[in-house]
Order: sequence, then structure tokens, then C-alpha cells
Amino acid sequence: MEPSKVDVEKGDYSPDTASDHIYSGEAEGAHRSWGTRFVDSFKRDPNAAVIPKGTVGADGKVFDAGAAAEATANSPLARKLKGRHLQMIAIGGSIGTGLFVGSGKALANGGPASLILAFGLIGIMLYCTVHALGEMSVLFPVAGSFSAYSTRFLDPAWGFAMGWNYAMQWLVVLPLEIVAASITINYWQHVTSNAAWVAIFLVIIISINLFGVKGYGEAEFVFAIIKVVAVIGFIILGIILDCGGGPKGGYIGGRYFHDPGAFNNGFKGLCSVFVTAAFAFAGTELVGLASAETGNPRKSLPTAVKQVFWRITLFYIVSLTLIGLLVPYTNQRLISGSSSADAKASPFVIAIENAGIQGLPSVFNVVIMIAVLSVGNSSIYGSSRTLAALADQNQAPKILGYIDRHGRPIVSIAVASALGFLAFLAASDVEGDAFTWMLALSGLSSIFTWGSICLAHIRFRAGWKAQGHSLDELAFRSQPGIIGSWIGFGFNCLVLIAQFWTGFAPIGYGSMSASERVETFFEDYLAAPIVILFYIGYKIYYRTPFMKAKDMDLVTGRRELDISALVAEEKAERAMWPKWKKAYKFFC
Repeated sequence: MEPSKVDVEKGDYSPDTASDHIYSGEAEGAHRSWGTRFVDSFKRDPNAAVIPKGTVGADGKVFDAGAAAEATANSPLARKLKGRHLQMIAIGGSIGTGLFVGSGKALANGGPASLILAFGLIGIMLYCTVHALGEMSVLFPVAGSFSAYSTRFLDPAWGFAMGWNYAMQWLVVLPLEIVAASITINYWQHVTSNAAWVAIFLVIIISINLFGVKGYGEAEFVFAIIKVVAVIGFIILGIILDCGGGPKGGYIGGRYFHDPGAFNNGFKGLCSVFVTAAFAFAGTELVGLASAETGNPRKSLPTAVKQVFWRITLFYIVSLTLIGLLVPYTNQRLISGSSSADAKASPFVIAIENAGIQGLPSVFNVVIMIAVLSVGNSSIYGSSRTLAALADQNQAPKILGYIDRHGRPIVSIAVASALGFLAFLAASDVEGDAFTWMLALSGLSSIFTWGSICLAHIRFRAGWKAQGHSLDELAFRSQPGIIGSWIGFGFNCLVLIAQFWTGFAPIGYGSMSASERVETFFEDYLAAPIVILFYIGYKIYYRTPFMKAKDMDLVTGRRELDISALVAEEKAERAMWPKWKKAYKFFC
């Protein structure tokens, strides 16, 4: 039997019949009690696996690239995400402590000009990366991991390394973010133990993900709206304060760009901000991951991808410009935080407190806590989908590929949730060391993921051209195109170099001992040797080939769309738009 022929009678998955097989005995199920139906929902769905049954990802020391492509072609996970979910995930999904709190340390290290410059350049890189991801995701909607693009267009061994890199990133982020959320409570009170708050937040995040992809989508929709409203509100308030409209009055303007200055710690200060900026954008790629669980990615994904432009421009660049105008980089509170989520070190909170506004800092602290919970929510979603895909390609224990009757990778969700209990280390003596090294594991993961997306897009375009296809056949085309992917890939490489330099010789390294410098380097760069070890080990064991342009599989899993008819229909519709709508739709 050809791998693309899916035999539903034998229990394999067919996306066209997925909705008909949520319960194998739907007629009988209508007469069962609620409790029985609830228990049965966790049973394995005999018609679904993340990877269709009967295919081989990597078995018997032979990696079958064709089987791997077939394996990721059909997603049995419930396609319940709507366009509004994707749009809000794109606009506000990655707005979190990197922006609200981490930008404070970046301001202290590099100064306001470095802050704006670094975030702007990394924003350009992310804009190019997300467009490259959008082009491939619309054509090849993939469940579980971006490693599928690396496997198909680069090298299966690199795809394996990227899959585990991405899974480990989110697995360690969950306990980190839960502890961070409990720390935000200390802004108001210190009576209740952090362990109690850890338990509360863990229950909330796990419960959201037990509602499946729709639960994740609705929660992120609400979280994103709150974060977006908060940032827009701060921008309006920041303009008023800078112009002298606050309770204390007094025009500020660009005073802090002159005294203490626009830059701090020279070029090394700028490089350190590059790294912080890259981490602040982590999670942007979740739009592509969620596309496989979206009802109509051809319509929803391009709109969501284009809206990344607005998030980068409005929410990051404008808000951080105002931060640079309102808070001098010499403010000691910027580096006084006990963690990456300590609101006391947030430049947003500091700017409001400096203006003499009462009550509003507490409101913004609530927003920071919600942002932390949002990242924790995304961590279970991202890691569970990645683990399930790896498992069904024989690249992880098979039990992780268990899909229940509600389309949830329930075992992978359980594993990701279980690691969240590491957050209880917050109440122990080993808290500092444990979380420092967990953070080190996830530190560079996003950089490797984004770089791989850009390089995979470059190779995809080479294969597309070599096999006689034209760009007119693409359902969605990246606006910055192949040049944008080269820019994105180049910037990712520069960030890796900058991180190596700032890790090897950090700011103030002259006063550090040799052991402290070694420890600091591995805290900053631990993810790199782990990725290289995964890649080389898999490469040697399976002897995987580098994918040549002429050999790439550009057929399996491709969305069969009548592109010419779609383009003609869209052109006719676009011709009737007024000029303002044409300009808006170009960006959105």
C-alpha cells in the first residue's frame, strides 16, 4: 500500500473523518452518564495518532525521509483554533516578562539607544523569520514541531536535534514561569509560602490544557487582549508623562538620552541587549505550530503572520522608546530584581512610580503575572505537541504519542505538567542553582529554532525552483522573500556570536574569578553543546543525508489548493477595496 493511502478501517487516521471518530460508539455514548463519558474521553482514540500508523520515522538504523514526510503530513489533532485565536497569538502571544521586566536589565546594561536599536534589529529578523514560517506552514501544515521542515529540507539529523531542542525549551520553561508567577505575588504580601502559589498556578495552567487546543486558544485570546490593552495604555500614559502631564509635572523629553546618556558599556552593552531582545521575542513561532490545529490556515495564517509587524513596531519599539525617555539607565531598581519576573525591577512599573501615580503599579503587576501564566500555558502546549510528534517518528518513547478521544496528546501533556512540579524547588535550598541551569538549557533554544526556520525556507525555495515550480503556485508568499530569510539567518548567527562573546567575557569580567567566568559562560551557552551533541550523535548513528534540492519531497502533505482560482478570486475582491483597506491588508 502506498503511504499516502490511509485505510480508516484498519484504525489509521484520516483528517476528513477525524470529527466522525471522536467517539467510536457515538450513538451508544448519548445514553451514557456524564462521568462515564468523561473517563472514556481519556481513552486512546483508535483512529488517531500524531503520526499515521504504519509509517516509520527512524527505525533499524535507517532513516526514511519519505516516511518522515508522510508521517508529518496529516494532523489528527483537533482543528479547533479560529482566525481570532491565531491573530491574538500573533499580536500578543510572546509579550511577556522579556518585555515587561527583562527590558529593565537590558536598559541598565546598554542604555536607551542600545535598547531601541537591538530590539528594532531583532524585530526585523523575527519579521523575516515568521514570514518564512508562514509560507511553509500554509503549504505544509505540520503537527508537533518545526523540526519537520529541517528534516525535509535540510538534514534529518538536524531535524531530530531541533525537535528535542524545542521540546526541552518548553519543558524547562514551565517550572521557571510558575515560580516567576509566585514571585510576582510578593509585590503585595510575603505571608503565604511561595509553594502555595506554585500549587495554585500549576492547577490553573494544567486545567487550561486539559480542555484541549480550544482551551489553549481561548485562554491565550484573553491573555493577549489583556497584555495588548496594558501596553497601549502604557504608551498613551508614557506620552503624557514625557510631555509633563503627570502628577509631579515637569517636561522630560529626551533628557535621559543626554544625562546619563544614550549608550552604556559601549559595543558590549549593545551585544548584551541583542541577547535579551532575542529572548523577549521567544514564542513568536507558536503561530506556525498552531497552524496545524487551525480550521482554515490558508485564510487565517497569512493575516496572523502579517500582524507580527504591528506587534514589533507598536508594542516593542514604541513602548521601549518611551521607557528610554522616562527611566534613566542608572536607576538602581532596574538591577534589583530577584528574578526575571520581579515587578520591582520592571521599567514599566518604575516609570509609573517615578511619576507619583498611586495604584497603577499594582495593576501593571497583575498584567506581568498574567503574562507569566500565558507563557506557562504555551509551554505545555508547545512541548506536548512536539513530544507527541517525536514519539510517533520513533524519536522519543512511543507512549508519548498517545492521543485520546478528544484529540489531546494526553500523555505528553501529563509529562510536561509533571515537570511543572519542579517549581516546588522554589521553597527549597537548591532553588538558585536548579533554576539557573534549567534557564541555561532553554537559553539559546529560540535562536536555533529561528535560524533553522530561515535556512529551511532558503533550501525549500531552492528545491521548489529546481523541481520546476514557480512562486505563483504558492498559496502564501513571504513578503521579504528569500532575501528576508538570508537576513533572518544572518541575524540569528550574529546573536549566537554576541552571546558567545558576552558569555565568555561578560560585562565586569575583570573582577570575576576563573571559576565564575566558566560558570557564567555555560549558564549562557549550555544549549549550544547539547544541540551539537544531539545532531552529531544522530548523524553518526543513522548516517542521514543532507537533503539535495532535486531530492526534496515537495508533494507529500502539500495542501491541494486551486491556486489560480484562489488568486483570481482574491484579485477580484481586492480590486473593490478602498485605498485605505489595500494599505491595511498589505500589513495585516
